[in-house]
Amino acid sequence: MTKADIVAQIAQQTGVNRTAVQTIVEAFMENIKDSMAAGNDVFLRGFGSFVVKQRARKVARNISKNTSIEIPAHSVPAFRPAKEFMNMVKEGR
Repeated sequence: MTKADIVAQIAQQTGVNRTAVQTIVEAFMENIKDSMAAGNDVFLRGFGSFVVKQRARKVARNISKNTSIEIPAHSVPAFRPAKEFMNMVKEGR
């Protein structure tokens, strides 16, 4: 499912025109990205949590040059689904 599919489905279910729905969906996603970029987690009850995970510094190998490189510590976005959401997916609803 793409963002356009989500916008179309919400517009059909609510009766709101597509441009308004697209503006709302874009603003929703932008707010989540801004919050996570600031290091904050986003919790949506019944759906899941968008969390910022910390990755530790590590040493990796470049096999072709036979050298070691250091990958610095960094943050990555992650999603943890809520229990109800996980159960829905498991049951195939």
